[in-house]
Amino acid sequence: MIHFGTEQRIFEVGGVRIGGQPGELPTVLVGSIFHEGHRIVKDRRLGVFDRRRAERLINIQDEMSEKTGNPCMLDVVGETIEALIKYVDFVSEVTSAPILINGPNVDVRVAASRYAIEVGLQDRIIYNSINYTLSCGEIKSIREIGLKTAIIQGFNPRDPRPRGMVSILRRLLEGAGEAGVEKPLLLTPVLDVPSIGFGARGVSLVKEEFGIPTGTVPVGVIGRWRRAVELGEDAKRIFRAGAVALAQAMGADFIIYGSVAKARSIFPVCAMIDAIIAYTARDFGIKPITRRHPLYTIL
Repeated sequence: MIHFGTEQRIFEVGGVRIGGQPGELPTVLVGSIFHEGHRIVKDRRLGVFDRRRAERLINIQDEMSEKTGNPCMLDVVGETIEALIKYVDFVSEVTSAPILINGPNVDVRVAASRYAIEVGLQDRIIYNSINYTLSCGEIKSIREIGLKTAIIQGFNPRDPRPRGMVSILRRLLEGAGEAGVEKPLLLTPVLDVPSIGFGARGVSLVKEEFGIPTGTVPVGVIGRWRRAVELGEDAKRIFRAGAVALAQAMGADFIIYGSVAKARSIFPVCAMIDAIIAYTARDFGIKPITRRHPLYTIL
């Protein structure tokens, strides 16, 4: 298990604490909703969706969070400003979980974030994301609307390896600071199944370098893996469990696990790994700093 020599910061977003040394806080699990291919969406441009099914999926994630002790967030994906605002309105009424505001371009993300701030969701929203395309215009927009929390994505098109992630995050953190972001959440990318290892290794390097909460996205690529499909649905679930366990073992503070529909299979395995990590962390003098930890809720 990993213990970082760099002091590790802890942020609170919408009542959820995230970060710290492995074993102090449970992994925050982030399910996506209204994403491309999500069948509950009827019209992606207008934001028309099956409200009953959406509410059920959100409630299941909340239920699994309560059972395991792993906090949750929702990655809300919208293709247009109109759609994303509708989704944010709906989700904020159904759950108290923090909301990642995720759109295909700066205009959509900024407009939806501005709306969320105007209706009083400032403490719950997370801009998703600041990335290698960051421009002066985006910095200005984020600063003007007063966003304080953002995902900072470590994809480096010139060097996708872990060291490349550290390099580009160093630059993007400077830009985020100029934009007024006070709670950056760093994300290591995963482009395909082999690079799950890059994402996990990136987590450990990034946390050691910056001491800032860091997560990764190791699950989504498995659904696109041809061999996983050939081996069947049971195999895919096992592969997903292995991917999240690897990321947690390398120190991930949060995991974006793909469709929120996977909550029932993702939360239990992550809770078990968190409990094991916390128990082992005692050798470093580390103990959970919350009673709502899988070490206590499932063991």
